[in-house]
Amino acid sequence: MNPYDAAHNLAKALRESPQFKEMKEAQAAMKTDDTGKKMLLDFRAEQVKMYKKQLSGIEPSAEEKKKIENLYEVVNMNVLIKRLLDAEYKVSTLLHDIQKIISEANDEIYDQELIQLPEEEAGDEKV
Repeated sequence: MNPYDAAHNLAKALRESPQFKEMKEAQAAMKTDDTGKKMLLDFRAEQVKMYKKQLSGIEPSAEEKKKIENLYEVVNMNVLIKRLLDAEYKVSTLLHDIQKIISEANDEIYDQELIQLPEEEAGDEKV
């Protein structure tokens, strides 16, 4: 089987999957709720702030974590937001599972013994 054809078939299968269809429907529904949309965007902005902090090596305070938890509880009370977040989670799980399958094939292709760097070149040099 040609890998390019398989990739195109996978893309088509993803677009036709129940998970993708539900996410598209949930997104369309969310766009009709201006208040909910604003709540969702505000929640995501707070999430991004916290992720940026974590990526820069700063652990968010207990207060900041609690704020995100509380916001999550509030946005989940909105049926359309909850539907969208659930749909996003299902699509994310699907894509993660597919990536895992592809990674397993990748592991079989590359002989680890032939691509490993010596320890000092891999950044593990002793000081």
